[in-house]
Amino acid sequence: MKKRIVVGISGASGAIYGIRLLEVLKTCEVETHLVVTKSAKLSIEHETELKLDDVIKLADHYHNNNDIAAKIASGSFIHDGMIIAPCTVKTLSEIATGCTSSLISRAADVALKDRRRLVLLFRETPLHLGHIKSMQSVTEMGGIIMPPVTSFYNHPKTTNDIVNQTIGRLLDLYDIKNSLVKRWGGI
Repeated sequence: MKKRIVVGISGASGAIYGIRLLEVLKTCEVETHLVVTKSAKLSIEHETELKLDDVIKLADHYHNNNDIAAKIASGSFIHDGMIIAPCTVKTLSEIATGCTSSLISRAADVALKDRRRLVLLFRETPLHLGHIKSMQSVTEMGGIIMPPVTSFYNHPKTTNDIVNQTIGRLLDLYDIKNSLVKRWGGI
């Protein structure tokens, strides 16, 4: 059975991370289930040349963020994990407290309760103590906080180089083989 990943795109700056993730997962023959927040739609259309419909076409399945009865909201839906790229403070906070108000945070909550891998590309800076405590809480529950921090040892020349390195490292966490990462080879 091929891998199945739930992908969430929330409204933080950096919609390109979720979009590139979907593009790469398609080439890796991973089944994707996409959920996008209302603010993510704004970020997608402001930060890229794409419309929401273009992004939806990259996924195998799309679920409306208001549809809390979607199959990804249930632990009986088997998948290999969930990635929220990018992840807003609001989404992080809902996951950290278990007080979910949308499908994206509910699906993440389910991933944690069923001990499936959850990775959040948290996009916020600087941080205050509330952000740090929320990240600590999600980590203690088994989630992985992965801010998309730029690597420079690979000598990125374009924004795509930066995004690809992050997406490649993200896929490493799911044992999905890729050639996006320039691996550290020592000096």
